[in-house]
Amino acid sequence: MIFNKIKQLFLTMVVVVAIAACNNDDNEPMMDDDMMGMEDDGMMDDDMTGMDPDFSGTFAQVDFMGRPGINTTLSAGGDIKDAHNVAIPSEMVATFQADFEARLEQYHDVYAMKLGADPADVNYEANILGLDAATLTTVLAADVLEVAPDVPTTYFNPGEDNDGDDNPLTLDGDEVALTGRTLQDDIIDVSLILFFGGMEGNRFDGNNGTPQLTSDGVGLTADILTTFPYVGDPE
Repeated sequence: MIFNKIKQLFLTMVVVVAIAACNNDDNEPMMDDDMMGMEDDGMMDDDMTGMDPDFSGTFAQVDFMGRPGINTTLSAGGDIKDAHNVAIPSEMVATFQADFEARLEQYHDVYAMKLGADPADVNYEANILGLDAATLTTVLAADVLEVAPDVPTTYFNPGEDNDGDDNPLTLDGDEVALTGRTLQDDIIDVSLILFFGGMEGNRFDGNNGTPQLTSDGVGLTADILTTFPYVGDPE
C-alpha cells in the first residue's frame, strides 16, 4: 500500500511538470538565437547589447605603497606626498631622491639641536647596509619592492659581503637585503635603523644620552600562520 501511494504521488508530479512545460504564454515568446546574442554557427554575436563591461570614465591613482612609511617620513610636505603617490615608478628617483635626501639630513639637524649639539656635527652616517644618504634615498625613492626569486625574501638581512664589492644589495652569496618583505618583518623599525642607526645600527638607540630613534617601540603582535590567510585573528 505504501509503495502504491508513493507511485501515485510520483506520477502526479510528472503530470504537473509536463503541463507547466507545455503552457507557453503568447505574451512571452521563446527566445531565438538572435535574441540570445548567438549567430547561426552557435558562436556569441559581437554585438551583445548590455553584455560588455563598461570601462568609460576617468580613473586616477590615489596611493602607491611598496614600502610603508617611506613617503610619509621623507616627503617634506603634503604636495610631495600626493605627487609621490601618483608617480610612475621609473620616474620616482629623478623626481624625489633629492627631496628625500634633504629631508633625511633635516631630521639629523633637528635631533642635533635637541641634543644641544651643532647640527654640522650630527649628520647622517652611512648605515648598517653601508649606504650613504644619496644611495639610501635613491633606493627608497623608487617605492617598489624588488623581486629576487633565487634568494630569501626579506626586508632587512644584510648578510656577509663575500664578493668584495662592498655592495650589500648585490644578491650574491650571503648578501641579501631589501628583496621584498615578509609578514614577520618589522618595517618601521627597519626603516628607522636605516635612517638613524649608523654603521652599527645603534647610533641613536636611546643609550648613552642619545634619543631613541631606531624603534617605534611596537613589536609584532599578530599570530603568523603557515596557511592562508597567513595572519591569525586580531588580539
